[in-house]
Amino acid sequence: MPRRLTTALSASVLAGALVLSGCGEETASTGSAALSAVQVQGTDPKKAPTVTVDSPLKVTRTESKVVSEGDGAAVAKDDLVSIHAMIVNGRDGKVLDNTWESEAVSLDLGDQRLFASFRSQLPGKKVGSRVLITSTPKDAFGDQGNEQLGIKKDDPVVFVVELVSASKILDQAEGTAVPPKSGLPTVTMNEGKPATITVPEGAKAPTKTVVQPLIEGKGAAVEAGQTVRVAYTGALWRNGEVFDSSASRPEQPFFEFPLGQGQVIKGWDNGLKGQEVGSRVLLVIPPADGYGAAGSGEKIKGTDTLVFVVDILAAY
Repeated sequence: MPRRLTTALSASVLAGALVLSGCGEETASTGSAALSAVQVQGTDPKKAPTVTVDSPLKVTRTESKVVSEGDGAAVAKDDLVSIHAMIVNGRDGKVLDNTWESEAVSLDLGDQRLFASFRSQLPGKKVGSRVLITSTPKDAFGDQGNEQLGIKKDDPVVFVVELVSASKILDQAEGTAVPPKSGLPTVTMNEGKPATITVPEGAKAPTKTVVQPLIEGKGAAVEAGQTVRVAYTGALWRNGEVFDSSASRPEQPFFEFPLGQGQVIKGWDNGLKGQEVGSRVLLVIPPADGYGAAGSGEKIKGTDTLVFVVDILAAY
């Protein structure tokens, strides 16, 4: 499955290099001497292309052209895309990294930290296309370059990108409503505010985690290893008090985490696995699958059962 691209093009390097800039000019696709100075051979989507650069390459503005056009839908500016990509230093034509040697990576084109060259050049291209991008230093690694990859601050960068897939990011759960089982907490959604979670009066908290879909989404089932984007509200079983909600952070009203990696409580890792994107899921989580006997902070005691309503907005 695709991994999320957040630092450079290999598991150790590429996963973050493509989101380090987030600045620079955004220019339209066109033709130029820079594009003509790069030759891309090979169109098999399963194999890395051979890229030859007439170096040193001079790039005065970021541009792109389609090497081979796919037959999928056009990519939107805020899509999640799964890609293969190659990074080439325009100064000397050296191939620095490529994902065909590992696995596809995922990008959120709406993330302002992403390379300006990707945000400007990939929208509008069709899924299945192989795209050549010649980027100014500013639209790629910015003023700092990337020492780990061997790119100096003034080096132009050549990218070859294979658009494997694209999907929309939901604003809220979408799908078919599911009648919840009796005896469980009820949920009232409040636009722009934390959900209201009402625990049945006098009800005894369950001793095992309860997973109750409230809306069954129409997307793909979430798998361990994927990055999952959710919106959520969490409350205490004993009094219904909300202790956390993504809606309380309007500047970023969602939360992302890698599923099954132990970076969230066990009740989330286990309870969300297999749920479809677009689903709204009620999770009732006893201490053993929550924060344990230590609790968390001032509000959550070691004996507290937690109630969450979680909208699965994307997985990639």
